[in-house]
Amino acid sequence: RPEDLWAVHSQPVFPRPHRRDTSSWLAIQKITSRGEKIGLHHFKPIKPLGRGDTGSVHLVELKGTGELFAMKAMDKSVMLNRNKVHRACVEREIISLLDHPFLPSLYSSFQIPTHVCLITDFCPGGELFNLLDKQPLKFFKEESARFYAAEVVIVLEYLHCLGIIYRDLKPENILLQKDGHIVLTDFDLSFMTSSKSQVLKYPVPKRRRSRSQPLPTFIAEPSTQSNSFVGTEEYIAPEIITGAGHSSSIDWWALGILLYEMLYGRTPFRGKNRQKTFSNILNKELTFPSSIPVSLAARQLINALLNRDPSSRLGSRAGAAEIKQHPFFHGINWSLIRCTSPPPLEVPLQLIKKDTTNTKDVKWEDDGILVNSNDMDVF
Repeated sequence: RPEDLWAVHSQPVFPRPHRRDTSSWLAIQKITSRGEKIGLHHFKPIKPLGRGDTGSVHLVELKGTGELFAMKAMDKSVMLNRNKVHRACVEREIISLLDHPFLPSLYSSFQIPTHVCLITDFCPGGELFNLLDKQPLKFFKEESARFYAAEVVIVLEYLHCLGIIYRDLKPENILLQKDGHIVLTDFDLSFMTSSKSQVLKYPVPKRRRSRSQPLPTFIAEPSTQSNSFVGTEEYIAPEIITGAGHSSSIDWWALGILLYEMLYGRTPFRGKNRQKTFSNILNKELTFPSSIPVSLAARQLINALLNRDPSSRLGSRAGAAEIKQHPFFHGINWSLIRCTSPPPLEVPLQLIKKDTTNTKDVKWEDDGILVNSNDMDVF
């Protein structure tokens, strides 16, 4: 039955342990504790935040609470026509599992006749892509690039531990919280499988035990390969293009592309068209513009991440653990990074504010479609 395709979106959502006492969850639970089922009518539309190929994302307010959320609304007919129903269901399943300071929470999901909707965290800092673009030379200083890359490493480590290969890392999918820390979003291209965990023990030196002997390292990486052709073209790993099958190491390739873009203001393999870009990814030598001063450690890390052989790529053996140990990340306090302030930028982070001047032009129509007469033709 057609309605069964969307059944997962009508299932109740429960708070994860680390988020259940936040003001957002308390506001949601106040409604559900009265026996009400969260739906579109509980939210007041504020403004559109962006749009994708299957729908739009909107800033919404939970009525009577002042709490702001992001609502991702996906068009059912578009998803059916483009064979993306499964992707929407996987995304909903993945977000409902997440419980991490750099990942979104799912507060509710519901459907209306035309759309399925996910209610998640609103990130007032917007996209990392826009922050990068606003810098005078379109790139970050190394200290800032290191900070954002480190938080991405932590997120990917967590996802891989859950058996999730992210598969769509790019600056547009990294959102910024009001304190400047990241939130990785958009899981419709992600692949979910089981996770293989192991403890990596280092050989004991023949001499008497040194204080600096490395401790055993816990690693957990997704255990299954996928053959799907997915991703954003400038960030796609070579093994996806060749169809050789890919594992979680494609996320480490994308980290290398992201770090390059943050430091140099462009991606390394971009061509004049899709075919040329793919050809460059497979064949072009990686070069570093001498006009932009970047440390040797940063260039060596990028080089190790952009190894075309996935089995030799940094991260393929011990996942995030070996990336964290790279000299580029020296000085990063991995355990307490969420408690540190992001390094200052030449053009600082500007927060998206709730604009009350246009709310009269935005309304929910009877059929549940958001119409904004000023900004854009939504859906």
